[in-house]
Amino acid sequence: MSNLLPPVKAAGATIPALGFGTFELAPEEAGPAVHAALEAGYRHIDTAQIYRNEAAVGEAVAASPVPRADIFLTTKVWIDHFRDGDLQASVADSLQRLRVDAVDLLLLHWPNPEVPLSETLGALLDAQARGLTRHIGISNFPSPLMREAAAVAPGRIATNQVEYHPFLSQRAVLATARELGMSVTAYSPLARGQVFGDPVLKRIGDAHGKNEGQVAIRWLLDQGVAVLPRSKSAAHIRDNLAVDDCVLTETEHAAIAEQLAKDRRLINPRFAPDWDSD
Repeated sequence: MSNLLPPVKAAGATIPALGFGTFELAPEEAGPAVHAALEAGYRHIDTAQIYRNEAAVGEAVAASPVPRADIFLTTKVWIDHFRDGDLQASVADSLQRLRVDAVDLLLLHWPNPEVPLSETLGALLDAQARGLTRHIGISNFPSPLMREAAAVAPGRIATNQVEYHPFLSQRAVLATARELGMSVTAYSPLARGQVFGDPVLKRIGDAHGKNEGQVAIRWLLDQGVAVLPRSKSAAHIRDNLAVDDCVLTETEHAAIAEQLAKDRRLINPRFAPDWDSD
C-alpha cells in the first residue's frame, strides 16, 4: 500500500510518495483508471488542464469511497493561462471540473518565457492565498529556472515535477532541489514502457521477485523522489504499487545509475526550456 511508504515533505506539503499519473489517458480511460488506483491504495492523483481529463478524474474522486481529505490531488496550469488574472480564472475552472473546492498541489506545467515568471508566480501565490490550492509548485523547470522561482517565492515551492527514469540523469535538478528545499516528482518513471526488457533492471528484478517497472519505481523512491506511474490496466496499477517489500542494495543502485542513467529524454516539445547538462 502506498500509504506505507514515507511521504515526501517540502515547503509545508506532505506528498504521498507514490502517486497515479493520468498523462495521455483519454477521459473514458482516466475515470476507470483513477477508480482502480484509489481502490488499489493510491492516495495521490495527478492530472493537468492540458490532459483534458480533469472532469473524468474529478468524477472518479467524487464517486470513490475514499474520503476527499485522504486524497492528495494535483493539477497543472497550462502555459496559455500564465497571465495574472487568467491563471486564477483557469484554476477556478479546473476546480469546477474536478468537483473540489481546492486542490492540494497546483503546478505551473512548463516554463513560459513570454510571460515574466514573477507575474506567473505572483498569480500562483494569489491562487493559494484565495484558497484554490493548498500548495504550489513547478514542472519541467531546469535548475536555473528553479533558482529563479525560489527567489520569487522563497520557501513556497513544494516540488518540481520532471521526467525522471533510469535512462535519464536528473542530478542537477535533484541537487538544486535539495539546495532550495524543494522536492522532486518523477513523471514517466517507466520511460513510457522502455524499462521493460532492459537487462540490468531485469537482472535486479529477478533477484527480488519484481519486474523491471517495480525496480525503476523503487530506485526513484529510494532517492526521496515522489513517483507517478501511469497505466490503463488495473493489474499493472496494482503491480506499480507493490514495491514496499523491494529493498535494493547499494550495488544495485549503483548499477542502475552507472549503466543506465544517460540522456534518453522522451518528453521534449518544441517549447521546452534549455535543459541541464548532466
